[in-house]
Amino acid sequence: MSVLPLVFTSGWASGINAYAVVLLLGLLGATGVSDDVPAALQRPDVLILAGVLFVVEAIADKVPYVDSVWDAVHTVIRPVAGGVVAALLAGHDGSLPELAAGAVGGSTALLSHLVKAGTRIAVNTSPEPASNIVLSLVEDLGVAGIIAFAVFHPVAAAVLAGALLAAGITLVIVLWSRIRRFLRRRRQRRAEKRLAAAGSVVPPAG
Repeated sequence: MSVLPLVFTSGWASGINAYAVVLLLGLLGATGVSDDVPAALQRPDVLILAGVLFVVEAIADKVPYVDSVWDAVHTVIRPVAGGVVAALLAGHDGSLPELAAGAVGGSTALLSHLVKAGTRIAVNTSPEPASNIVLSLVEDLGVAGIIAFAVFHPVAAAVLAGALLAAGITLVIVLWSRIRRFLRRRRQRRAEKRLAAAGSVVPPAG
C-alpha cells in the first residue's frame, strides 16, 4: 500500500510518455537521488534505449497527424510499460502485491493514453501546427515534473495525477463531438480519393 501512490502516478505518466517515465526514474535512481527506484530501471542499456526512444517520441509527438499515428502504435506499448514499471516499483518477485501494482499501473496508463490520444485527435482538427507543439511540450514537462514530485511526495503527486486524469476524461467527453466530425471528414476524404483513383483507371480498348 505504501508504494501505491507512486504506482498510480507512474501509470498516469506512462500513458502520456512511457519513455520519459523510464528515463527519469532510472536517472533518479542511478544518481542516488532516490533509493526507491528498482535496479532494472537503472541499467545503462535501459537508460540509453529509453533516451533514444524519448527523443524520437519528442519529435513525432509534435507533428500533426504523425502524433496520432504514434499514439495508435503505442496503444499497447504504454499500458504495458506502465504495468511493468508499476510491478518493478512494487517488487516482491511475482507476489500478489506486485501483480496488483502492475494491474493498477497498466490500467491507469491505458486511461491516460486514451485521454491523450483523444485530445490529440481533437487538436489535429485545427489547421495550425502550433497547438500540437505547445500541447506536447506541456505534456513532457508535466510528466517530468509530476514524476520528480512523486519521488519525494508520492501521495500529493497521486492526488494531482488523479485530478489531471479526471479533468482529461471530462475534456475528451466534451470534445467528442469535434472528434467525431473530424473522423467523419477523414473517412469521406478517403472515400473520395478511392473513387477518384478508380475513375482515373481507363479500361483497355476492346
